[in-house]
Amino acid sequence: MALTPLPTPRPRDDRVMFHRIELDQILRVYGMMVAGGEWRDYAIDGLKDRAEFSIFRNAAEVPIYRIVKTPADARKQGAWKVVAPGGAILKRGHELTSVLKVFDNQLKKLSWSGSSH
Repeated sequence: MALTPLPTPRPRDDRVMFHRIELDQILRVYGMMVAGGEWRDYAIDGLKDRAEFSIFRNAAEVPIYRIVKTPADARKQGAWKVVAPGGAILKRGHELTSVLKVFDNQLKKLSWSGSSH
């Protein structure tokens, strides 16, 4: 009996998603914060108008931060923003690298980051 292979999943054109380079930048910061014991879990959502990378301290909580990519805002205030739990925008901009700098102070406070290893 021959098995019929499942069709290869195709990316959905009706959702916004992160590109690999963008995800690498986000995961670099995320990994450092996990290693420092600050963050524990994440979720990625591809929606019709935006992509969201939600960061959790514990899996059962609401996100402590959301990194949001909204291409429709790219020409205005920038496609990227970091949002706090209450909905306050902590940083917004055209370049992901500059928006992720909102976490620089937290990264510097991690116990292992200041060591001379």
